[in-house]
Amino acid sequence: MKKIITIAITLLLLITSTTYIVNAETPAPPNVSGDGIVLMDATTGEILYGKNIDATFPPASTTKIMTALLTLENCKLDDVVTVSNDFTSKNLPLLDGNRINVKNGEQITVKDLLYALLLPSANDAAVALAEHISGSVPEFAKLMNKRAKELGCTTANFQNPNGLYDKDHRVSAKDLALILRELASHPEFSQIATTVSYTMAPTNKTDPVMTKRDRTLTNENKLVNKNLPSYYYEGIEGGKTGYTIQSLHSYVASATRDNHRLIVTIMHSNDRTFFQDARNLFDYGFKNFTLEKMYSKGDKVTVFNESSGNSIPLLAAKDFYYVKYKTSNTVPTFNFNEASLKDKYFHKGDMVSNLDMNLDGKSIGTLGLVSSADYNPNSSSLASISENSLKNNKIVYILGVIIVLFLLNAYRLRRISLARKKRYLKYKGLK
Repeated sequence: MKKIITIAITLLLLITSTTYIVNAETPAPPNVSGDGIVLMDATTGEILYGKNIDATFPPASTTKIMTALLTLENCKLDDVVTVSNDFTSKNLPLLDGNRINVKNGEQITVKDLLYALLLPSANDAAVALAEHISGSVPEFAKLMNKRAKELGCTTANFQNPNGLYDKDHRVSAKDLALILRELASHPEFSQIATTVSYTMAPTNKTDPVMTKRDRTLTNENKLVNKNLPSYYYEGIEGGKTGYTIQSLHSYVASATRDNHRLIVTIMHSNDRTFFQDARNLFDYGFKNFTLEKMYSKGDKVTVFNESSGNSIPLLAAKDFYYVKYKTSNTVPTFNFNEASLKDKYFHKGDMVSNLDMNLDGKSIGTLGLVSSADYNPNSSSLASISENSLKNNKIVYILGVIIVLFLLNAYRLRRISLARKKRYLKYKGLK
């Protein structure tokens, strides 16, 4: 009996931890390996398929996408980093795994360190960048977590810039997707992350006797390599692999086709199938979903009707996109609470309201509304009163004119009558 209950609870957890927007007309998502899975539309942030999207796992070297993001946001590619860490025994844990063997006092450009970070996943390059930006690894970790919250991450708890195992260094599949969503908006990322092989420039610490073979970097992401047709994925923009014994395999990548960008995150996988799993998830997304633009910034969305009878067009504050099934003909809907603006003062260009957009009964985001004209509820009422007064005055004026004309005509008739009477009396000799 206990065994049956355990199985039932496990199945229930599996069912409730899986999220995806499919219906009877949309094929089920592919079966992929990993305990944390996300397929995200990058433009809207909508999750098209997910499994344990908020569960946290040690991310291993997929951590480096946050390090790359902060580097691109805080540095120029031609900035020169002077390595200030001698990587003595107290820092050896930071040097586990891949490295390019940077030396204390070595001067390397940010660009070359980014190539080392994203291609062979060099852990010492990550530390060099972290110390250059924040002065120390702990301070850089604080910056990582601060930036993660700004991006909408709810689970990220970074402890280092490279992803070497720390029991407190954890993040969810959804949060990794949000970070890559931002990173993919930087063209430098794709330029670097899709490079198959790169040779770093000599530095002030380069041994002239040594050949440049130890600074020729090879990309570990097989999806970018056209020489590997069984792996290469058309439209791939880059990604990052990760592995430690504790974190198992992880992978995060972005791809774009027909201006539709998707992001895949795979975490805590026992299998080395993450490249093919990512390809299958991308194929599922591109085949079954399409990105639609409903409004461009400045388009008329609805109107606000003043009490005077005038209408103020309300405009889209930004471009608004949504994702739909390719087989669906439904469009987003919204309810506009016009009464909420009746007593508000606003000017042309002001954000006056936010619309909750819905598709097939599901919230798909908000759209800000911008006024195309000034509005003052008091002046609008006064205008209405003035208009009514003008109408009333016009009626009074017309009536006055009619009365004056009537009196003038009566006076004229009276004068004519008197003149006739006078002539008649004169004729009779009575006057």
